[in-house]
Amino acid sequence: MIRTTNLNKIFRRKTSQHPVKLTALTYLREALLNEVYEECAFAIQIAKEFGAQDFEVENLLEDPRRKP
Repeated sequence: MIRTTNLNKIFRRKTSQHPVKLTALTYLREALLNEVYEECAFAIQIAKEFGAQDFEVENLLEDPRRKP
């Protein structure tokens, strides 16, 4: 339990240092959910530019809430 709490603190700290990355990932998620795929490439580019890791983008692309 302690280990998970420490990891959550680290993750929150890293995310809070990159508000542009977080915003771009949020826009990517919204574009995917609304099926506005034209905006996805730009959101991914901005998120990566501000430090998004591949797994962060892949998790959004593979979100099971989206319709196949």
